[in-house]
Amino acid sequence: METIDLSGKTAIVTGGSQGLGRCTATRLYAAGANVGVNYFPDRQGLHRIAAESLVQTLGDRAFALECDVRDAAAVEKMCQEIKCRTGRLDIVVNNAAVIRDRTLVKMSDSEWQEVIDTNLTGVFHVCRAAAELISDGGRIVNMASISGVVGFYGQVNYSAAKAGVIAITKVLSKELAKRRITVNAVSPGVVLTEMGQTIPKEVQADMLKQIPLGRFAEPQEIAGVVLFLCSDLASYVTGQTLHVNGGWVT
Repeated sequence: METIDLSGKTAIVTGGSQGLGRCTATRLYAAGANVGVNYFPDRQGLHRIAAESLVQTLGDRAFALECDVRDAAAVEKMCQEIKCRTGRLDIVVNNAAVIRDRTLVKMSDSEWQEVIDTNLTGVFHVCRAAAELISDGGRIVNMASISGVVGFYGQVNYSAAKAGVIAITKVLSKELAKRRITVNAVSPGVVLTEMGQTIPKEVQADMLKQIPLGRFAEPQEIAGVVLFLCSDLASYVTGQTLHVNGGWVT
């Protein structure tokens, strides 16, 4: 049976210090890749501590990378640093995201802009910088969301950003196809991460009624799909959005 072996390849996972990013970085490392764990430079240093803890747990093929993906110059520097460290860049997982939920009429300009800047423009920044450095035959996986497909109440900013991520994925898959670089998106339903746990219990109960499997996803179930897309097993898959949501009709 063929197994996934990413030995000798270098990956970066944005927002890799927690949640889905942390789980994805762990799966890529276990498959043999060098893994850059990107984290947001928050004032309290909590993301840095989490990223460094993960790197220490994983081993010497992992390294932490501080960068705010909203900052185009910082993203360029980060991607250059990755290539300097390992001599290559093969896999990019755009996972960094924030939520600032509020109904449209109550949403402030800053709540709109922060989500768009991180969840959409951040993906643009990373893809643009990585496209210049990534090896032919490389992999780009963008984390979308069911919210970008069905549109959840109180998430006009988040839904708009994630729908944009799906559009970026489709376009970039065409632009990079001549170099055999595949670009795909993973669109999870509700996942039991720190972000997923913030959903009010009564809302969770309503959501569960719409999921045929009757439960929310575990982070490793999403990370497993990302791992597949990063592997040679998915060499003919590009421009696609894989809906990993327990059968939730989208």
